[in-house]
Amino acid sequence: MVMNRRALLGTGAAAAAVTTLPRLSRAQAANTYRIGVLTDMSGTYRDNTGPTSVICVRQAVAEFANRGINIEVIEADHQNRPDLGVSLARQWYDQGIDMLLDVPTSSVGLAVQQVTREKNKAVLQVGSATADLTGQACSPNAVHWAYDTYMLAKSTGAAMVKAGGDSWYFITADYAFGHALERDTTAQVKASGGKVLGAVRTPFPGTTDFSSFLVQAMATRPKIIGLANAGLDTINCVKQAAEFGVTRRGTRLACMLMFITDVHSIGLEQGGGLVLTESFYWDMNDRTRAFLNRVKPRLANVYPNCIHAGNYSATLHALKAVADMGVPAAKASGADLISRMKAMPTDDDAFGPGSIRADGRKIHPSFLFEVKTKAESRGAWDYLKLLQTTSAEEAFRPLAEGNCPLVRS
Repeated sequence: MVMNRRALLGTGAAAAAVTTLPRLSRAQAANTYRIGVLTDMSGTYRDNTGPTSVICVRQAVAEFANRGINIEVIEADHQNRPDLGVSLARQWYDQGIDMLLDVPTSSVGLAVQQVTREKNKAVLQVGSATADLTGQACSPNAVHWAYDTYMLAKSTGAAMVKAGGDSWYFITADYAFGHALERDTTAQVKASGGKVLGAVRTPFPGTTDFSSFLVQAMATRPKIIGLANAGLDTINCVKQAAEFGVTRRGTRLACMLMFITDVHSIGLEQGGGLVLTESFYWDMNDRTRAFLNRVKPRLANVYPNCIHAGNYSATLHALKAVADMGVPAAKASGADLISRMKAMPTDDDAFGPGSIRADGRKIHPSFLFEVKTKAESRGAWDYLKLLQTTSAEEAFRPLAEGNCPLVRS
């Protein structure tokens, strides 16, 4: 059974009223696994996570049907607020939710990961980007899926330096994600022989006018302006940079976190030629196209990005682990469930074969793409062309360098 139930949110600071889950009989409870999708349904990251993440979770649940397990799914909007995310997580766990999914916005992801460990539940971090989730903040109750700031920095940052973009200035979202992305990209730029001229921090959320920040960046005459932001912030930066004629002055934009959904919003006239890193693209191979065709009837004129596909992939793998160890055991200990997930190889149509490391990092290749021009595109959502592939072994931070307490030296 799949429940389509929305959480109700209060408006006070950290106030959240969650729909009360129905009580189950002892027999029902023993065979029911409950999943909560904690995501951004109304803010900066809505299009990159939000409703489509929920749809992809439900797609995985639907494909897992007829296995003799009752699966319930609820959803809530954390509004990109750590206090609200923590309040929702606590209430859900206390009401019987067994596992959380998505959790975009790194500040929310880090806070929810700590609560999850306290409650011995499980969280599959998909929308959050900071690589700290598998570094010093790693947890035996968590897995980090799809992408992270190290992966983005290594693929996009290093490639642009090698292509001649050896001087950078960052426009950075002023919270955990932006800081981590600037930090990780700076390390890759310097390791590749480049230099960073400076950075400006932009308030998050709520910034819509980036003109003064773009002017400040241009004053240093960088070859690359690195956008250490995402979602509507990235979209607004790209559009406003076009209005200012930034690229006509010889400076390129490096969108350190941009998805196909952002490209769709920007359009190919302004987005053509930008480079981005993704770990999923619908037109990569027969398996990715098969996944798209299955989920497409549930979607409303949107194609999934790596976060959306990551929610599908993570859910499917988690349910395989639940079935393997049995519902009662999976419900009893989130840490045991995560341990079982790590012991099982991953494989699905969205990401293909992969694995989960001791620090909770899901491992798979990453892909550097260039956005097609309007003349190159064959039609709707045919937006990306592959430039290079980074292997699963090289895409993410080396295990020994993350300082995760779970990793024994």
